[in-house]
Order: sequence, then structure tokens, then C-alpha cells
Amino acid sequence: MTSLAERLGYPPDARLLIVTCDDLGSSHAANAGVYEALRTGVATSASLMVPCPWAREAAARYRGEDVGVHLTLNAEYELYRWGPITQAPSLLDGDGGFPRTVADMWDHADLDEARRECRAQLERAIYWGFDVSHIDSHLGALQGRPEFFDLFLELAVDFRLPVRLGSAAAEHDTGFPFRRLAAEEGVLFPDHLIAARPQPLRRTLERLLLELSPGVTEVTCRPALDTPELRSLAPDWSTRVDDHDALVLDHSLRPMVERAGVELIGYRALRDLMRT
Repeated sequence: MTSLAERLGYPPDARLLIVTCDDLGSSHAANAGVYEALRTGVATSASLMVPCPWAREAAARYRGEDVGVHLTLNAEYELYRWGPITQAPSLLDGDGGFPRTVADMWDHADLDEARRECRAQLERAIYWGFDVSHIDSHLGALQGRPEFFDLFLELAVDFRLPVRLGSAAAEHDTGFPFRRLAAEEGVLFPDHLIAARPQPLRRTLERLLLELSPGVTEVTCRPALDTPELRSLAPDWSTRVDDHDALVLDHSLRPMVERAGVELIGYRALRDLMRT
């Protein structure tokens, strides 16, 4: 069976890496940090949280970078809230925002309301001018239950977009074969997924470059600038600042990638393949 790397035009043993910055639009600090990582750092992709207060500002800064939509049905912070962009009562918790936990969202969300909300988020990103490269799911909320994964896959098929999916081991935890279901619908996704947390991003990348398997691997991070805003809203602010500094200020990372023989790509390569 032809590998994803071969379908993308690379040798079968090629090692391709997507470095994705999540949470674009979640704060001014995230917007500045993500775009800096894309423009001057080693990041190759990002994902936008459309319902967040700073998403429109992220759209104003956009210059055609590889950006997907981070479909959002949760607002996990205690003091910083955001909610649906559609009329969706079942997607609200008691204080007017999305549920703080995925479990709470699963317990109360009406599937039709969730479907309309996710479609509206994707359509709004396109209306704002984003050349959307892929879709993924904030906190993995659309992957852990079959009924929510169905609507996630539906959007991928309708808009012909690749998706981020968990590993084969994650399939065992969820109890259904989401990778096989996506493949059967012709939806593309990276072969491997690695989250930088809880280790510092530089350490994760150093180890990853030494151990990277052939194929397409995605590593996710959340770069942001160190600002009072970020410190006030995000309990993990220091990790986000570390992600930014590793991607932008550590000038040894790009030569390290090159020495390892790893090719940096974005999600747009997968999207263009999927559409041809």
C-alpha cells in the first residue's frame, strides 16, 4: 500500500514533520506568538479557535499562512470564558460559556447544535479570508465519542480537509477505529501525533528528531508571548512562553532539523493531495 509520504511525492523512507501551533485566536499573546513562530520560527502550521475573543484580530493579522480551524466546544479556563457563535443552548454551561470539561460537553450537547456550531466556525474562518488547511478538535472533544467523531468526519468530507487524529493506541482507549473510518472516507491525516507537553518543546523536538519514524508526524505546541494578559488567563502560561522561545529564539533548532534529514511541511500539502 502506498504510504502517505509517497503520495506526497517523497521517498517511502522520508521523515516529514508538521509543527502545529494550537490556540490561535485565544488571546493577543497567542496571536503574536503563533504568527512569529510561523513567520520567523520553525512552526509550519497553526489552528484557529474561531469563537474566542481574539480570533477576529488573528484574522486581521493573517497573511496566507498554513492555518486550520481548531473546532471548539469547550472553554476550559475558570475566569476567561467564550461561547458558541450560533444559537446553541445545549453547548452552554451555567455561566454563559462553553462547558469547561469535555465530559460535561458530551453529557449535555445536542448533536445537531454541535454540528451547526462546528460548521459555522469553519465557514466563518473562510469568510474572514483564511485559506483553511485542515481541521482539528480543541481538547480532542470531537474524537473521543463515535457520535461526535461522525460530525467531525462529515465536515472533513464536505470541505475536503485533512484532520488531526490520535494514534492507534488512542483508538484502543476510545473503543472505535477512528483512523480506519477516516481512511475509508478518503480523509487524510498524519501518520503519527505527538504533543509537546508535559516536556519542554525543545526537549521533545530533540528526542523526536533522533527517533522520528518514516512518514508524516505532527507535533503540537501552544506558543505565546509572555504578557500580563497571558499570565492572568492561562495557568500553563510558562509552558506557552517556553514553546514560543523554543520555536522563535532557539536558532539551533532549524539546523538540527536539517542535520537529522527531516523535512518540514504543513497541512496544506495534505489538503492539496486530498483535493486532487
